[in-house]
Amino acid sequence: MLKRIARGIRNHFEHKALVLMYHRVADLESDVWDLAVTPTHFEQHLQLLKQFGNVMPVAELIQNLRRKTLPKRSIAITFDDGYADNYLAAKPLLEQYQLPATFFIATATIDQDQEFWWDVLEYIFLCVNPLPSLFSYIISDCKLAFDLSAEQHLTPELQQKHYQWKAVSMPPPSQRATLFYEIWQLLKPLPYATQQEHLHHIRTWAGVAASARPNHRSMTLHHLRDLSRNKLFTLGAHTLTHPALSSHTSQFQTQELCASMQYLTQASGQEINLVAYPYGDYNNQTTAVTATIGFHAAFTTSARPITKSSDIYQLGRFQTPNFNAQDFEKYLDHWFKHQ
Repeated sequence: MLKRIARGIRNHFEHKALVLMYHRVADLESDVWDLAVTPTHFEQHLQLLKQFGNVMPVAELIQNLRRKTLPKRSIAITFDDGYADNYLAAKPLLEQYQLPATFFIATATIDQDQEFWWDVLEYIFLCVNPLPSLFSYIISDCKLAFDLSAEQHLTPELQQKHYQWKAVSMPPPSQRATLFYEIWQLLKPLPYATQQEHLHHIRTWAGVAASARPNHRSMTLHHLRDLSRNKLFTLGAHTLTHPALSSHTSQFQTQELCASMQYLTQASGQEINLVAYPYGDYNNQTTAVTATIGFHAAFTTSARPITKSSDIYQLGRFQTPNFNAQDFEKYLDHWFKHQ
C-alpha cells in the first residue's frame, strides 16, 4: 500500500515537457479555428517563456525523452502548416529572444498562389458580401440545400457574430456559419484533388476569385531555405496536402508523408525526422507508417504533456490561443501543475 502511494507521489511530480502549438502570428478579423496569435501577444509569450521554463529545440526534447532525462519545465515551440507569417512575423521575434522553434510544413502550397481550403471556405461563407440567396450542392452523396436569403447580405451585427465565433467550442451563430461548418466536415476527409474540385464549384457559386489573399499565403521556397540556415529553427513534415490521415489507406499515408519529407530535405539539405499529423488525425496505420519511413518522433494535437512514459509517435501538444501575458502565465502554470 505504502509503495503504491509513494509511486503515485513520484508520478505526480514527474518532470513534464510542454510542446506549444502555434499556427499563425497575425492580426485577423475572422479566425474561426482560433489559429492566430497577434504579434504583440506572441512577443509577450516569448518574454514569459524566457523566464518561465527551459525552452529547447524539439530534437533535444526528444533526445531527453529517449534517455528519460527530461529537465524540469521543459518547453518546445512548434508551428503547423507553413503560413508566410511564420517567417515574416514569428521568425524575427524568435530571433530577437533567441528561442528555438520547429516548423511543420504542408508542402503542396509552398510557392503557390493559393490558400488552404479551410481559409477559402471561411472567407466565402463568413466574410463575402453578398452571397447568392440559395445554395444547393452534393458532397460525398450528402445533399446540401440552404436558403440564405435572410443572410444574403452581411449586416454589421451578423459580421460581428462571425468574427466572435470559435467553431471548436461554440455552436454556429448563423445559417451561413451552419452551412460553412457542414461543408467543412464533409471536405475534411476527402483527398486534396476532390477538395479543390468542390472549392472551385463553391467559388464559382459565390463569385470569388481563386487567387490567394496576401495575409493567407504560405511560405515561399526562399522562406523555407532561409529558416533552415538558422540554427534556431528546424523543419518538420506535415504531409504534402494536409489530409486527415486516418480517412485514407496506408499507401496514401505513406505517399503523403514521404512526399513532404523529400520536399523539405531537398529544400533544406537537412535530414527531416520530425512530423506532426494534420488536424492531429491519425490511426494505428499512421503510427506504423511513420516509424517505418524513419521519423524519430510524431506529434498530435492532443492537449497533454510529455512525460517519460509518452509514446514517441503520439506526443501531445497544447494549442496556444491569443492569450495576453497574464492569461498565458496562468495557463502555463495550470498545464504544468494539473495536466
